Amino acid sequence: MGVFDRLKQGLTRTAKQIAERFDELVTGSDAPDRRTRTIDPDTLEGLEEVLLMADVGVAASSHIVQAVGARTRRGESLRQLVREEILRVLRAADTGPPPAPPPGTPRVVLVVGVNGTGKTTTVGKLASRMKLDGLAPLICAADTFRAAAVDQLQIWSDRAGVDMVRAREGADPAAVVFDALTAGRARGRNVILVDTAGRLHTRANLMQELDKIRRVAAREATGAPHETLLVLDATVGQNALVQAREFMGVAGVTGIVLTKLDGTAKGGMAVAIAHDIGLPIRYVGVGEGIEDLLPFDAEAYVDALFQEKW
Repeated sequence: MGVFDRLKQGLTRTAKQIAERFDELVTGSDAPDRRTRTIDPDTLEGLEEVLLMADVGVAASSHIVQAVGARTRRGESLRQLVREEILRVLRAADTGPPPAPPPGTPRVVLVVGVNGTGKTTTVGKLASRMKLDGLAPLICAADTFRAAAVDQLQIWSDRAGVDMVRAREGADPAAVVFDALTAGRARGRNVILVDTAGRLHTRANLMQELDKIRRVAAREATGAPHETLLVLDATVGQNALVQAREFMGVAGVTGIVLTKLDGTAKGGMAVAIAHDIGLPIRYVGVGEGIEDLLPFDAEAYVDALFQEKW
């Protein structure tokens, strides 16, 4: 199954919800094609409600509605106009790939987020994807506060066929990162994926620990961490934006992984994140399997979101 088909499957509920509400919105139009009509204030208000129900968010929905209202002329496809504006929002947040580390320096990727977002499984899936792409990743189990988290990560590491560096429960996470970088160099690994403790953004001590990890990584690998991925759960809605803002302030987040898009009716969260936070979405999770973490493609996402005919 290709990337588009897997995205399409994951966004089916959202796409169906949008299509049904949009049908209600344009029913009764005197336009020959119900998808095209002269846009009036009532239509724009209804469009905003459709976007809000898909969890596009207040700010992003308002922006899209205003842009559509300014562009629409009779006979144009409302569906196409909305699609174009959503795509524009997503592309505006795409800053391109992060800079490459200096030659001979392993790429250090920190994976952060609160408990329950799918952070640990994301690390395992990332390792598998990177290995399939020809890289040689190593996983660092820096969440030493929960033995269950390390055991879970070991299972995913074994599935991916990737080495993992771990320590005893309660060990200093920054020390584990140091060990992982040392081991990575010795073993010829070119990517170090660091699974950090599931931090509540309101817990100052855990945030300080994350800062220490960053300092140790920077000392041992020039420019590290080279990327910090924040894992967000699509099903929590607008609370994900709160988490993102808090982590941006203390963790140096450079990209987003949006999980649990499989079957959720909150598929519009990607648009809210891109508009409100301005960070690129690097990957999306569309299932439980090790292959179900996909590189984010804005056009494929929008095509999947609009898979139903409006």
